[in-house]
Amino acid sequence: MAKPAQKVTLSPSRDIPFDKLVLSQSNVRRIKAGISVEELAEDIARRGLLQSLSVRPVLADDGSETGKFEIPAGGRRFQALSILVKQKRLAKTTPIPCIVRDAKSTILAEDDSLAENIQRAALHPLDQFRAFVALREKGQGDEEIAAAFFVTPQVVKQRLKLAAVAPALLELYAEDEMTLEQLMAFTVNPDHERQVQVWEAIRSSWNKEPYQVRRMLTETSVRASDRRAAFVGVEVYEAAGGTMLHDLFQGDDGGWLEDPALLDRLVSEKLQSEAEAIATEGWKWIEVSLDLPYGYSHGLRRLSGDPAPMTDDEGAAHAKLLAEYRALEEEYEGQDEFPEEIDARLGALEVAMEKLEARPLIFDDQEIARAGAFVTLGRYGELAVYRGFVRPEDEPREDADVQSGEQAMGGQGAELSAASNVDGIGHGTVITCAGQALGANVPDDEDDGALKPLPERLVMELTAHRTLALREAVGRSPDVALTLLLLKLVNDTFRTSSSAGSCLEASVRHVYMSAQASDLKDSVVAKLVDDRHAEWEADLPLDDDAELWDYLASLDQASRLALLAHCLSFGINALHEKVNPYGAGISASGLTKRMTQSDLVAQALELDMVEAGWEPTVDTYLSRVPKARILEAVREAKGEGTAQLLDHLKKGEMATEAERLLKGSGWLPEVLRRHDLAALDGVEGQGASEPVSGTEQAEDVDLPAFLTADLPGNEASMMAAE
Repeated sequence: MAKPAQKVTLSPSRDIPFDKLVLSQSNVRRIKAGISVEELAEDIARRGLLQSLSVRPVLADDGSETGKFEIPAGGRRFQALSILVKQKRLAKTTPIPCIVRDAKSTILAEDDSLAENIQRAALHPLDQFRAFVALREKGQGDEEIAAAFFVTPQVVKQRLKLAAVAPALLELYAEDEMTLEQLMAFTVNPDHERQVQVWEAIRSSWNKEPYQVRRMLTETSVRASDRRAAFVGVEVYEAAGGTMLHDLFQGDDGGWLEDPALLDRLVSEKLQSEAEAIATEGWKWIEVSLDLPYGYSHGLRRLSGDPAPMTDDEGAAHAKLLAEYRALEEEYEGQDEFPEEIDARLGALEVAMEKLEARPLIFDDQEIARAGAFVTLGRYGELAVYRGFVRPEDEPREDADVQSGEQAMGGQGAELSAASNVDGIGHGTVITCAGQALGANVPDDEDDGALKPLPERLVMELTAHRTLALREAVGRSPDVALTLLLLKLVNDTFRTSSSAGSCLEASVRHVYMSAQASDLKDSVVAKLVDDRHAEWEADLPLDDDAELWDYLASLDQASRLALLAHCLSFGINALHEKVNPYGAGISASGLTKRMTQSDLVAQALELDMVEAGWEPTVDTYLSRVPKARILEAVREAKGEGTAQLLDHLKKGEMATEAERLLKGSGWLPEVLRRHDLAALDGVEGQGASEPVSGTEQAEDVDLPAFLTADLPGNEASMMAAE
């Protein structure tokens, strides 16, 4: 016989005056959690009590009811109501909705308290995000929603952003197939199709870290800190219809510009506009370029102008700044160091005075009419203008040269020449744009792992770095320069076939580097060479040969040798060039001899390309070579264990991780190593190192960034999902 089901009897509900309620000592909640009682009180005041209190009659010693009721479940709500009563926003006799448990119930008060707290199901964060969207759609603003739920407007924006991720990804998050940190990363780019593409690309990969998601979603965008964006201005870009990407969960340095083509167009237009304004000064030509290569002024004569005098207002401003500077120095003269705020003020005064002292140059009008200027973009996004360069064809010609040219051209040609070139001065400014130099793209072709020769253009660029470093070193080493010059002269005198294979163009002919990386002009050695050249140029009387002869004759021996070394350094040619088997250009044997001889010079100078500032980065090396070369570099610098951790990565990811691992290691590709050091095992800074044993790998392996990156903490995650 089946046992009949027991009927369920629910406890009755009734309204009990607030002053008849007391907090039970049987309440199991002792530790504060969730929103504060004060915030709960404000919420009750706004929307009323959403949940009844669970109470029991308080019994006297004889078992009779006292008329008071204790609260084992709902203590925080009671405390919040108490605050409202103290604030006189709620009367003491206000009836409070309660569920009344029978005093004789076999269920303990602690049982009720525990059940109410642990049997409630927390709201899934996604439901919370969607609820915020519903509130927004029904007319509530961010500030209103934030005030209602005691969060900041920023948190509201974050939750709304999370709810706006592609629906397919939200479903994955709801099913715990995606973490909250990953979902946050997908908010960087609002394009649902792209979000799903990125997830499909990484879902089967072990590397699904948020930083990887962000990187893939912004890979076609431009950082707001990019010099092009700084030059144009994000506001101008947005006014032209450009859109931005922002990360609400991490610092993003101003975000990303989504339309690089629009940005490049705006940069080009602004550079063109600046060039047109400079053209009003009367220059014959202006060349506009986003990037000027090192040696851009090769073969051009630089005009020498006079600094413009200060105006009365500028002079008065400079005098005022100088007076304040000297007054502060005198006031704090006896102290060991300036107070922080005074030191900062002195620095600001120095900068302001330097701006006034850096006077623009005034050039002769006739010289301006035959000269030109370069307009480009500086390293930090500032406009850079280099004025006063004369091309050889624009130089003024002597009468004898003009007459001989007329005779050679004939009557009509002479008339045409005279009409088109009067003393080398042109009419109107010609503005040209060389365009931005594009580096060679190396396809990410899979190979069989064998080490193939480096790409020829890459070798040319690397040897351009080495050539410039050799120039800098020869320029400060007169003894080596003299030895090199004697070697060249002896070869020229006694070996007539040796001249084609020398690393010294002893004419001296300035060797221009046709293949060079974009960072060469900003390198350490480039600045050293340019500074040294400028110092000599400022001292040399170049306008008159007799004056120059007397100046050189008056120099002491050390200065003459130093000048000889500097001039000689511009003939250094350690460049790898394409071999022409048909005779024009350099031969294979000549190239071999050039490179061998340049290594002898490097040994004599103790040249170190690491100290010269070259580093293996994605742009300078790692993206330009196959994966096998990248792994070889990491293996030589960090050991086999570290290389194996990168082996499975795609080339772009591998190159990025390899750049981080190789930074500061002193590793160099073969073409930049000195042969005398590369032949020795374990020489630091030349890329040749002994194999790392298995034991050492286990202890000292250098982990890639994706295995050492700090994961978002639980506290931050819960705050975003609260």
